Amino acid sequence: MKKPLLLMSALAVVSVGTLVWADDDDCFVPMSKWQTREAVRSMAAEQGWSVRRVKIDDGCYEIKGHDQSGREIEVKINPETLAIVDFEYEDDDDDDRRRKHLNQNHKGTTGVTPVNPPDNGLFTPGNPPVVIVE
Repeated sequence: MKKPLLLMSALAVVSVGTLVWADDDDCFVPMSKWQTREAVRSMAAEQGWSVRRVKIDDGCYEIKGHDQSGREIEVKINPETLAIVDFEYEDDDDDDRRRKHLNQNHKGTTGVTPVNPPDNGLFTPGNPPVVIVE
């Protein structure tokens, strides 16, 4: 009696775990139904995108390139229907490279005003901050 109950419990845990790991933007299409990479490139050209790379990710085609305005994009495409599964602008990450690029190219027009450190003796120009632990 304990073995069937144990087996059913284990199957329930595995089933729930599989559902938790399943991702919304994964594609589950047999390879025999996939359209070619050239079809993906053609679809992207119709959208006005310039394609830098087409790869396979999570069972979907993934396009890396630029949209009509030159913004860097990453788009997941259903390999059977060529429908857009996920669309991201890569410059929305707000990473240091992006901020550095903006600051260098716009020379202060980003709305950021430099602030001097507080005059409390912890910061001195040219030296790292002083930390005192008691």
